[in-house]
Amino acid sequence: MSQRPLNIIIACGGTGGHLFPGIAVAQELRKQGHRPILLISRKDIDAEASGKYGDLEFHSVPAIAKPPLLSLRTPAFFAKLLSTYLSCRRLIKRERCDVVLGMGGFTSLPPIIAGRHLGRLCYVHDSNALPGRANRLTARWCQRVLIGLPEAAAYFPGRPSQVVGTPCREEFNSLPSPEQAYASLGLSLNSQQALILVVGGSQGARQLNSQVVEAAKQQPEVRFLIIAGSLDYERVSQLAADASNISVLGFCSQMAAAYAAADGIIARAGASTLTELAHIGKASMLIPLPSAADDHQSHNARAFSSKKAAIHCPQSELNAESLRHFVQDIVLNEQARSEMERAIRQFDKPDAAAQIASIIACPKP
Repeated sequence: MSQRPLNIIIACGGTGGHLFPGIAVAQELRKQGHRPILLISRKDIDAEASGKYGDLEFHSVPAIAKPPLLSLRTPAFFAKLLSTYLSCRRLIKRERCDVVLGMGGFTSLPPIIAGRHLGRLCYVHDSNALPGRANRLTARWCQRVLIGLPEAAAYFPGRPSQVVGTPCREEFNSLPSPEQAYASLGLSLNSQQALILVVGGSQGARQLNSQVVEAAKQQPEVRFLIIAGSLDYERVSQLAADASNISVLGFCSQMAAAYAAADGIIARAGASTLTELAHIGKASMLIPLPSAADDHQSHNARAFSSKKAAIHCPQSELNAESLRHFVQDIVLNEQARSEMERAIRQFDKPDAAAQIASIIACPKP
C-alpha cells in the first residue's frame, strides 16, 4: 500500500472495451482507500455507466476519434485534442491528482500528456492482442505499459511493459443460479433446451443480428437470446417475430444473469467481452467486428482460438451451417464444451485489477 491515499485519474471513455476495465480498476482502488476519478466521453454508453455506478466519480470530456490524416476533419480533431488537453491540465491541478491511467484510445492521450507535463506518474493499459495506434503513441509519455495479452508486448519496443490481464467488473465474480437468471431476464426455464446468448458489443451488431436470426430459425430446438442494442431492437424483433425460439432484448443491464443463463455464447471479439467470457468460463463463437480498427478483433479471436478456447468465425462465414456446428458439436457435446470452458479459463486473470492498482498506486523506484 502507498503511504497516503492518492487521487488517480482513469481515462476510460468511448467504448465498453475501455470503460468497463476502467470501472473495475476504479472499484479496486476505492477498496484500497484511493480516490479514482474516471474520465469518460459524452457517448450514451458512458452516460449509462455513470448512472449505474453512482458510487464512482465521473468527469466527461469530448470524445476524440482520430480521422484519416488527410481528412477535412483533421484540423477539428487537433483543435479538440488541444482543448481536451487544457481541460485535463486544469482538472489534474484542481483535483491534485497524483497518477494518470489511460485505458486506451485517443480519449486517453490528452490526460496522459497533460499528466506527464505536470510531472505526474502516467500509465497506459492495452487489452488487445494487436494494440491500437493511439496506445502505441500514448505509451511514449508513460512510465510503464500494462497489457492484457502477451502478444501485445512486441508492439511497444523500448517501453517497459508488463502482462497484467484485463480487469473484469465485480458483478461477474458471482453469477446467479440459472433459475434466478431466467427469472430476472423474464424467460421461462426449460432445462431440456439449450440457450445461446448473442452479444453484439457496443460498436455494432446490425449485420450480426440479422445473420444470427436467419440461422437460428433453422434450429428451432435451440433457444436464442439476442441482445440487439437499443437502436436495432425494433428491426430485430420484427425479423424474429415468427420464430418462437428467439427472444430479443434491446439492452441488458443484467449481464451477469444473461451469462449465467447461457449454455453457449456468440459474441464480438472485443477485449472486454473476451475478458468476461474467460472469467465466467463459457464456450463461445467469436465473430470479430469487420470494421474494427486495424482488424484488431480478429487478432484477439485468433489468440483465443489458437488455444482451443473459442471458435473463430469471420462474419462473412456466419451462416446456418457454422452456427449448427457450434451448437451441435460444442455446446450440446458435453465433453467438447467442457474442454473449451477449461481452455478459455486459462485466459482469466482474476487479479488483474488488483495488479494494476498495485502498480500505479505503489510504483517501484
